[in-house]
Amino acid sequence: MSAIITRRALLTSGALGAGALLSGCDQVANTPSLRKILFSGEKMNYGLARALTDRNSLAKEYRPDQMSPIFRVNGTNNPNTDRYNAMVAENFAHWRLEVGGLVNRPLSISHQALMAMPARTQITRHDCVEGWSAIGKWHGPMLGTILNAADIRRAARYVVFTCADLYSGQAYYESLDLIDAFHPQTILAWAMNDRMLSVAHGAPIRLRVERQLGYKHAKYVMRIDAVASLAGIGLGKGGYWEDRVDYDWYAGI
Repeated sequence: MSAIITRRALLTSGALGAGALLSGCDQVANTPSLRKILFSGEKMNYGLARALTDRNSLAKEYRPDQMSPIFRVNGTNNPNTDRYNAMVAENFAHWRLEVGGLVNRPLSISHQALMAMPARTQITRHDCVEGWSAIGKWHGPMLGTILNAADIRRAARYVVFTCADLYSGQAYYESLDLIDAFHPQTILAWAMNDRMLSVAHGAPIRLRVERQLGYKHAKYVMRIDAVASLAGIGLGKGGYWEDRVDYDWYAGI
């Protein structure tokens, strides 16, 4: 339990100190001692969470008057590639969410079709590994609805998200297991705080997986693939930051 308690305490009390946190994820990534504290005991954290927590237990939701006046932009604030800029210029009229991998019905979903799907609205707290948090309102279809429409195969164990933003020339990527993928609060948000999602916050859609830390909430999602293993994804740890700086794959809070 110590690894879980230590990480939670650091995130909620600012125990790392403001100077270490304000400079962002790069500071955490480049400081081995911070990584060791924040990302230790992953397997224990994951195992205990799955053993002790109801699969459908909900993250706390908040009232509209509790929403943060400012919701900080983090990570990429604009992919700024020719392809992405062209999509923005046409208001995502020709954008498609591709769903494939281990599915029986591959999907190609337009922005309009995605916005027409039954949706969930939730006001939740975003907890960043840097030590800050903010409460925002999100709206979009449950990821499980889309995965059911694609009819994922029994061999699938994870879903992988490929995004429009590039890091060192490579598309950002993240992944979830099917427990979190089908959680009722795991949504593909196309609206934030009663407005269309902004470029800085991940337009046209971003993942919201409310029981995990902020770096799991992939922005600019372009493609979702169901896979049997994470071994062939990036360097094999399931996400860009997990591969590059040893962040935990399971970032449950």
